[in-house]
Amino acid sequence: MTATAKPRPAHGTSARGYGSPGRWPRCNCTPCRKARNRHQKQSRINRELGRSPFTSPTRAQIHLRLLHETMSWDSLEAATGVWFSNLIAIYNGQRTKIRHETEAKILAVAIPTHGDPGQLVDVTGSMRRLQALSAIGHSYATLSAEAGTSPNRIVSIANGRQPTIRRDLARRIIAAYERLRSTPPAVNKHTARTRNVASNKGWRDPQWWEDYGHIEDPTFDPTTADRVLNFHERAALRREEIEHLAWCGHTPEQIVDRLNGEVSISTVRQVVQEWRTGQKRERKQVAA
Repeated sequence: MTATAKPRPAHGTSARGYGSPGRWPRCNCTPCRKARNRHQKQSRINRELGRSPFTSPTRAQIHLRLLHETMSWDSLEAATGVWFSNLIAIYNGQRTKIRHETEAKILAVAIPTHGDPGQLVDVTGSMRRLQALSAIGHSYATLSAEAGTSPNRIVSIANGRQPTIRRDLARRIIAAYERLRSTPPAVNKHTARTRNVASNKGWRDPQWWEDYGHIEDPTFDPTTADRVLNFHERAALRREEIEHLAWCGHTPEQIVDRLNGEVSISTVRQVVQEWRTGQKRERKQVAA
């Protein structure tokens, strides 16, 4: 967030008329006195009618969080005309009430269709794309040239040293990934070394991510995705497959054929029956 000096309000506004402690003094010119008197009169009327100058911050907070998905704090402060510190307090739920004017300023900002280039976004997808390109031999120098940034920044992102990056850089990394993932790197002394470093670090190549997906998902753990499943895990996956095929209208015989005979017909029939009735059989039978 860049600290910028907020300009003084114009003459004839209540903000200029009242002044701001530590920022600008109270103004006593004729337009500012009239604005101050008008504000005080309206405040008296509101009190007599039971109108509060404050409202719940809930609507503003919800809208602010939607805006922050695509807008940086600099852009939000400029678009709303609300101080950064106040926006942060509303966003984090630290305000129990806000002025109607503040709510109106926040709600008046439309949600952009495209993200703010300068906004900080999660680095996961960018990090994995750089790792994948390194795994097939593309050097940091090549990646930095393709993404339009410095080699040091590429090293930092690929090795997970920073949690966020600017949206415009993330877009450039995506574009570089799409260009290079199917393009073999030039064979030179750096290619084999780059592949070896990536292999030692356990980085997956583009084909691996193509098969598994979830390249943008920070909750997805690639280190456990391709491990050997135990008996119970395999059984649970088989049950899900059988139930899905039954839901699609396949008969038990067709399901066995689709699973290449890896499950017996009796097991398939039992799983289908349990799926249809919603009742699982008792696996442990008491001896008579």
